[in-house]
Amino acid sequence: MAEKPLIAWTIEQALEADVEMDVVVSTDDEAIAQVALAAGAQVPFIRPLELAQDATATEPVVEHAIAFQTERGQRPDAVLLLQATSPVRLRGTLERAVAEFEASDFNSMVGVVPQAPFIWEAGDTPCAHYDVTRRPRRQDLTSVTMRYRETGSLYVTSVDIYAEHHNRLGGRIGLFIMDEAEGIDIDTFHDLAVAEDRLQQLRKSGA
Repeated sequence: MAEKPLIAWTIEQALEADVEMDVVVSTDDEAIAQVALAAGAQVPFIRPLELAQDATATEPVVEHAIAFQTERGQRPDAVLLLQATSPVRLRGTLERAVAEFEASDFNSMVGVVPQAPFIWEAGDTPCAHYDVTRRPRRQDLTSVTMRYRETGSLYVTSVDIYAEHHNRLGGRIGLFIMDEAEGIDIDTFHDLAVAEDRLQQLRKSGA
């Protein structure tokens, strides 16, 4: 991916951020563990097989990491969850996310990108998620009338929320608005091509 392993982008962004935090990678794969170590991350454990199934959710994986760190006397106050499949993050994004979380009364925060509200739900009778009789002009959209799409890129969550809700989102939830360029979540080959192009552009621009 743009001349380096996909996971290395996220690890390097976390390490370069001016934030005091442990950069920990959870994986069941020895090859990925070696790549993560080479990129500078901590890989203090190999994820157990029962947490490495196709249907395994992310939350039990995070809770396992929290428990491991806690047993070492390093229980975190909060977790900044960075998913490697959303590798496009601008310089300063992680610092801004942590600062906004610490300055707020949020219990959890989700990274989002702005999106026009022209969304439809399919079915026997398609339903618009906006008033089709009062269609707004794009240039007149405001932060209130805009909609926001979850990027999958980052979540900041109090450890107490994981303990209580077993979810990365709970309690008082805040939106962390990211740049539109950061809204890539790799699910398809097209997403992969777009992410690689954007990473190459960011590398050239130094952003």
